[in-house]
Amino acid sequence: MGARGLVLGLAFATGLAHAEVSERRAQTSSGHAIELALIEGQSGPFADAGAAVRRNLEFAIEVINARGGVRLPDGSHPLALRVYDSHGQTEEALVLLRAATDAGARIVLEGNSSAVAGALVDAINKHNARFADTRVLFLNYSADDPALTGERCSFWHFRFDAHSQMRMNALTDLLAGDARVRRVYLIDQDYVFGRDVARTARELLLRKRPDVEIVGDTLHPLGSVKDFAPYVAKIRAAGADTVITGNWGSDLTLLVRAAREAGLNTRFYTFFGNSLGAPAALGEAGVGRVVAVAEWQPNSAGDASRRAVLAFRRRYPEPHDQYQILRLQVMLEMLAAAMEKAGSSDVTATARALEGLHYSNGFHEATMRADDHQLLQPLDVSVMEPSGSEGTAFDQEGSGYGFRTVLYLPTAATTPANQCRMVRP
Repeated sequence: MGARGLVLGLAFATGLAHAEVSERRAQTSSGHAIELALIEGQSGPFADAGAAVRRNLEFAIEVINARGGVRLPDGSHPLALRVYDSHGQTEEALVLLRAATDAGARIVLEGNSSAVAGALVDAINKHNARFADTRVLFLNYSADDPALTGERCSFWHFRFDAHSQMRMNALTDLLAGDARVRRVYLIDQDYVFGRDVARTARELLLRKRPDVEIVGDTLHPLGSVKDFAPYVAKIRAAGADTVITGNWGSDLTLLVRAAREAGLNTRFYTFFGNSLGAPAALGEAGVGRVVAVAEWQPNSAGDASRRAVLAFRRRYPEPHDQYQILRLQVMLEMLAAAMEKAGSSDVTATARALEGLHYSNGFHEATMRADDHQLLQPLDVSVMEPSGSEGTAFDQEGSGYGFRTVLYLPTAATTPANQCRMVRP
């Protein structure tokens, strides 16, 4: 066996050793379970992000199964989740895709890496072209490379998150009105997503705030930097008053912790500053200075939204486990609705039923655009504040700090132009 074959063989064995099944069956379900294969890092530098995804998926599955699962002509079918630990690595993810399909999975979920998502799209396209009887559908909840619904769009791929350009457009809408922003430093992870974040930030700043000077633009290795102090020193030396970053997971937490420890007095415009330890790492230093963007956040207004937060926190009472990702519930609810609309769990019929499908839960609405399989939904831009202050009833992960909405963009304001030329079966 060659070196590459050895790596893939070890990845296969390791992935299967870490694969776990979580089947939440409703007593009223009568049919076989519809299996969902989550291929995501559950260990390694981004393990916290993978664990948060798993919790949110399990919660969504429990909600659906509690009402009887997916109702099809042959009976009600529960959803079941099988988790494959890819360690966040592309080659391992591809081996685990094969393992999942061999085990009978026809719905694949992934999102915490655009590089992995791109490789999965290519592999699934090839698989589906060769094996019409075992076609696979890929549901993407976070991989935000615009190309995945642009020039690399696929009939078999659906994205349920705003892509990086949509998020950056929302952030820079707020930044454009902030007269304090004069000198901006860009810092991002060195892979396809991070590079797109930096490029888009430059383009939108030039259009919306041509008076702003970009004083630094740094890309750093993904998931391997343990000490961000040297990067913070560069930001300070450049005289930046604002940092824009798409960093996530430990790369964001360690960055903001280093900024706090160095007393860096800058604003942070982030994609994910409201999640996975970042508010606690910043503490008081982040109040009024850290901005985040998402499709929804726990302090969004309305009784229905509040009830959703309380239900999730009852299910996961430990503060560390309370990072709630609404789009994961939206994704599985829309999947169940599409199968019921199609009257089948067949992935081709389900994909066609997903196209154009509308979702509403009383406080959030979204529509899956048929042209490119990009979910269209509002975006919420919020700023970090002490919990209990006005507009900030809920904190994040027990940190004592939450986020208050400062800019709400309706779907019409977040919808990008379609760049996809889709080939349909």
